[in-house]
Amino acid sequence: MSNFTPKDQNKALKTTSTTSNQNNEWFATWFDSHYYHILYKDRDDTEARLFIDNISLYLNFLPNDKLLDLACGKGRHSIYLNQKGLFVEGIDLSEESIHYAQQFENERLHFSQHDMRKIYKKSHFDFILNLFTSFGYFQTDKENQEAIIAMAKALQFEGRIVLDFFNTTKVLKTLIDYEEKIIEGITFKISKTIQDNFIIKDIHFEDKNKEFHFQERVKAIQATDFLRYFREAGLTVARIFGDYDLSEFEEETSERMIFVVEK
Repeated sequence: MSNFTPKDQNKALKTTSTTSNQNNEWFATWFDSHYYHILYKDRDDTEARLFIDNISLYLNFLPNDKLLDLACGKGRHSIYLNQKGLFVEGIDLSEESIHYAQQFENERLHFSQHDMRKIYKKSHFDFILNLFTSFGYFQTDKENQEAIIAMAKALQFEGRIVLDFFNTTKVLKTLIDYEEKIIEGITFKISKTIQDNFIIKDIHFEDKNKEFHFQERVKAIQATDFLRYFREAGLTVARIFGDYDLSEFEEETSERMIFVVEK
């Protein structure tokens, strides 16, 4: 996400003009916010499906493969993968999102609430997908490492992980300081800054005579940081793609960092 865009499904901490919850993990409440889904209602499903089609061909998914959609949100990508004939489990921290997704469950599609820092079904999955910048939300580097280790432990031997993150180098060079978006009659005033190696998005708006402030914090994780996370989790990097068409990664120009790693 060369800037934070809807396709990245960013998550944040909810505050109002009179209340501050700075000690909370921001993503734990923003996932469940009605306003999050309004702000990102127009994310590009066509582009997302094209990427999933491309990565499916590259990884050569087979009908009986077991796939984990990590940080699945409301399950739109899990549902699409399941329609391709795969066994899919989607997990997310958001209780509201998982409750919504569960209406689409079938014998080959299931959803559960779960924290990615904890192991989910040890040595169970052939593939784990963490897509559209659904990583980097934790406060500490240790927690990021814990999440990668938990992914590794959930994989079967020779299983693969696809982790899709924005290209941090390009994001930092092209960050837009301020913009406004009018969606469903609400004017979202969005400012972006870089603080303590986090890209911070502050979102201010009014609705129903109340003022709201949401904040998103995503760590500016570099490619070298991810390579260290993978190495310390006992994983090997097979490829790094630079966009959803699976072009090669170029640090200065690519839109994405899409890591394919194996156990």
